[in-house]
Amino acid sequence: MSKEQAYNPDVNDKNMGLVSAVRGSVVDVYFPDVQPSLSTRLEAGPESDIVIEVVSHHEGGIVRGIALSPTAGLSRGDPVLDTKDMIRVPVGRIVLGRMFNVFGDTIDEKETLGEVEKRGIHQPPVSISRRVNRAEIFETGIKAIDLLTPLERGGKAGLFGGAGVGKTVLITELINNTVGKYEGVSIFCGIGERSREAEELYRDIQEAGVLDNTVMIFGQMNEPPGARFLVGHSALTMAEYFRDEEKQDVLFLIDNIFRFVQAGSEVSGLLGKMPSRVGYQPTLSTEIAGLQERISNTATGAITSIQAVYVPADDFTDPSATHTFAHLSASIILSRKRASEGLYPAVDPLRSWSKMLTPLVVGQRHYLVAQEVRRTLAEYEELKDIIAMLGLEELSQEDRRVVNRARRLERFLTQPFVTTEQFTGYSGRVVELEDALDGCERILNDEYAERSESDLYMLGKIGDIKSKSGSEEKKEPEEDQKEDQEESEEADRFEENNNSPEDDRSNN
Repeated sequence: MSKEQAYNPDVNDKNMGLVSAVRGSVVDVYFPDVQPSLSTRLEAGPESDIVIEVVSHHEGGIVRGIALSPTAGLSRGDPVLDTKDMIRVPVGRIVLGRMFNVFGDTIDEKETLGEVEKRGIHQPPVSISRRVNRAEIFETGIKAIDLLTPLERGGKAGLFGGAGVGKTVLITELINNTVGKYEGVSIFCGIGERSREAEELYRDIQEAGVLDNTVMIFGQMNEPPGARFLVGHSALTMAEYFRDEEKQDVLFLIDNIFRFVQAGSEVSGLLGKMPSRVGYQPTLSTEIAGLQERISNTATGAITSIQAVYVPADDFTDPSATHTFAHLSASIILSRKRASEGLYPAVDPLRSWSKMLTPLVVGQRHYLVAQEVRRTLAEYEELKDIIAMLGLEELSQEDRRVVNRARRLERFLTQPFVTTEQFTGYSGRVVELEDALDGCERILNDEYAERSESDLYMLGKIGDIKSKSGSEEKKEPEEDQKEDQEESEEADRFEENNNSPEDDRSNN
């Protein structure tokens, strides 16, 4: 396509424009005839491989767009094609088991999809009249989450934490535990992911045997901010198809919401907008709401979303975290202090919450056990300063029992993960909610007060400690028998040594 063709209206009746300015990922394009609509996909470059999305209109026929692919080689005066449509991604069962980028192109080095149905990535949220509220628990097989912060089936849950506290590990374990358990589709959206993490996650899901019911879509950290900003909407378009057309439940996982906010901040800065508080974009709340409000339930299906949220410098008052809190039905706070103590998953039981933890939803027993666990751990937290200054011996008998229970509860709420077996040496465990409740009840009743705290560390259900003690008890009779045999052998040797030759002669 030559530059002269851009002004020729007879060339396939296309709306053509010319690049007027390129500033990094921001591209200004002059259209002499008709300005493209907002969110329209523009294509530039010799092979139309530079994709630009229109974000604003300016005087003189100029439209400003954000490039979703690298702009290397693009110069002023290059022709630009108005596709008269938004970015579209493939939908349907054909996308299962595949990996995509923001444009819906496969990146797993397998065969291309061919002719498939595609839908635009910018869709309005479901109307309120079509939404359905469900008070149903979504079990994950992770004790600390199911007990203290039960997830809502069809709700949104956030995993909040700083760097290195286990957000991505928890996400991968949730995929492993729930995809096989719940009949439906799992969609993983990686926003700002490292390419290494994407490859490892793909291999883990493939080895777990659940790849055929999983879709993976990535906007990696080496891609322009525009691609990272829109990849969440591309993934949601695929999820909405399964919910509305296939009438299936969808498990929608995002890692990481902060990278979405960060990409939006970069785009805002590139467009020259004045930053708001702490340097974030002035449209922060609107952008998060635009993504979160599309995650909803209908009468035909539900989208259950679990989202990792990086918290900068462990500051939970950061705007990126506070604006995300408002959209969630459960918040799981990961504690760096618990991670440093080796208590994994590092869920903070006192700061995490869930609106599902009410007697009408989870039942009276679950509610009372969870509240008692929290009360015990809260009392232990208050006693830590006294213990540090005066020692455990200065506490009252009742306070000692509280400390005893709390320390055992902390260790019982740890759990070995299937996805970390090769690093920890512990075989992974998936624990039913009933087993978690039973174990906490028995610890609160002081059944294991005499057992060592380490016996409860990295267990599955509480019955695993009984099997350990049973095996130890079986070894005791063998040890006693061995000791008796050694004593008899020693007595024989003593008799032989005492039977001297003089004694034999006297007997003769």
